[in-house]
Amino acid sequence: MSSRPWVVIAGGGTAGHVVPALAIGRALAARGHEPATVRFVGSKRGVEGRMVTEAGFPVTLLPGRGLARRLTLDNVGALFGFVSAFVQAFGLLARWRPKVVVSMGGYASAPCAVAAALLRIPVVISEQNALPTATHRMVGRFAVASAVPFAGTPLPHPVVTGNPVRSEVLSLDTSGAGRAAARSQLGLPLEGVVIAATGGSLGARTINAAVVGLSAGWPGPQPITVHHVVGRRDWEWAQAQPTSANPLVDHRLVEYEERMPELLAAADLVISRAGGSIVSELAVVGRASILVPLPIAPYDHQAFNARVLERAGGALMVRDHDLTAGRLITELVALIGEPGRLEAMGAAARTEGQPDAADRVAEVVERHARP
Repeated sequence: MSSRPWVVIAGGGTAGHVVPALAIGRALAARGHEPATVRFVGSKRGVEGRMVTEAGFPVTLLPGRGLARRLTLDNVGALFGFVSAFVQAFGLLARWRPKVVVSMGGYASAPCAVAAALLRIPVVISEQNALPTATHRMVGRFAVASAVPFAGTPLPHPVVTGNPVRSEVLSLDTSGAGRAAARSQLGLPLEGVVIAATGGSLGARTINAAVVGLSAGWPGPQPITVHHVVGRRDWEWAQAQPTSANPLVDHRLVEYEERMPELLAAADLVISRAGGSIVSELAVVGRASILVPLPIAPYDHQAFNARVLERAGGALMVRDHDLTAGRLITELVALIGEPGRLEAMGAAARTEGQPDAADRVAEVVERHARP
């Protein structure tokens, strides 16, 4: 017989939602809640079915998918999916009667949050971005509290907790010795500047093209090593590009990097998109970065994420349409050429980090749960 859930953590679809959700689940377990009473509800289309099960928590998957931001026939099916998911969520919550529902954003969060509100179950939002997207803008009207990553995130009843990050990131040794160990593990040189470039698991063509051009055109005088995580979508394209003969650049292409936490520890600077998870990880680890917000991100929320680190002095933001090999070279020459600049940026980024974010969110959840 399954245990009655004390909490339902709803949402998912992407790792950006599921990773912090799992961190919250583990924090609640560490506070004494049995893992069997921490129930996840996600989408059949998302990655949560595999990730949550592997983490040892129970999970229920609902139908449905996200709505497009323009009028399309696909939205008709999406609306039917939402109604079906809502009916199922209402039935589940009515039967389980959890003490609280946590909304993470993503496909399954809205049906669960609306059902919880109708059943008078408290709803707590856990937002990953500096600017919330459509789901939490809607769910916010039902929330008793909103755990937000940064001050100024516009949601009702905000509590600044930070965005929970992976345990593998929290356990990193970010000292000089830890950086040397991470470089040895990845086969990177112990001396010199190491740049990590990534556009996510699928890749980002703008970033990839600029980094390939950087390798060919880097003028020095400092030699650099570029660990370039291309992504699945651009892997064939990247392999077809001419090999750079620049003696000042050690350019290493990989399709996918399973050891991203170690890469963050090893790098002096990271070139990346500006999703909530990577921005929070950069802040916790304390790494300088050049952030290139995804231009089609809803409400341009990645730019708001990037600006948080930029205002703190920990990052430079370059818009996607402005990112070229020439622009990247110009920025890197200035950053690397100024002694101590990358270290100072890393220290500034760390001022925005919240390594105890998961426990802070768990405390908010417990505070607002029904007796």
